[in-house]
Amino acid sequence: MAEPAALLERLSVVVPTLNAGDDVRRCLEALEGVGQMVVVDGGSSDETREIAARAGAKVITSDPGRGVQLRNGVAEARGDWLLFLHADTFLGDGWRPAVASHMGSEPHRAGYFRLRLRSDDPRARLIERGAALRCKALGLPFGDQGLLVSKALYEQVGGYAAIALMEDVDLVRRLGRRCLVPLPADALTSASRWERDGWVRRSLGNVVLGLLYFAGASPDRLARLYR
Repeated sequence: MAEPAALLERLSVVVPTLNAGDDVRRCLEALEGVGQMVVVDGGSSDETREIAARAGAKVITSDPGRGVQLRNGVAEARGDWLLFLHADTFLGDGWRPAVASHMGSEPHRAGYFRLRLRSDDPRARLIERGAALRCKALGLPFGDQGLLVSKALYEQVGGYAAIALMEDVDLVRRLGRRCLVPLPADALTSASRWERDGWVRRSLGNVVLGLLYFAGASPDRLARLYR
């Protein structure tokens, strides 16, 4: 297997943003050593684009919506491996050897990280355990856990759909649980959504949106409900 540093040079990281502010700085600073960082901005009114550029990312603009932004980011990616991250997520210690090991040994499978919420609230630990159970039982990691996938496999399954919501679930369902493996590193994600909306209310809302999606509700309708 190639040296980890050489493998990471083949990696393009794609980050969709919209008024991400300082979150995107922390996200990108943790990615030292990767071959390319692509930030796809959906029309921020703050300094997101400037912050990303100063951190060394290639910054492009796009219509808003994660599905659209992620597709546009892949079009600019020059690596033969892709890592998709949310702007309010940064990777914890040990992510480099975990990613390099996967790249060197699992070209036909995608990897995702352990969810860790950046909060000391005990309810955050319950949500993390729920995410781990969902991944183990259903093979459904969400976008805030990141997704590492070869460009060949990504293109084979059709990539991200240009939909308003559930673009992460849509893609991992097409990959299939046999093509998904956990990586031994953390995705440290902001807990601000739960702190703002309420831990129970936000969690139940996510469950309801997921059930509606699997029942056939359109992503556009779900996006309106989400907002």
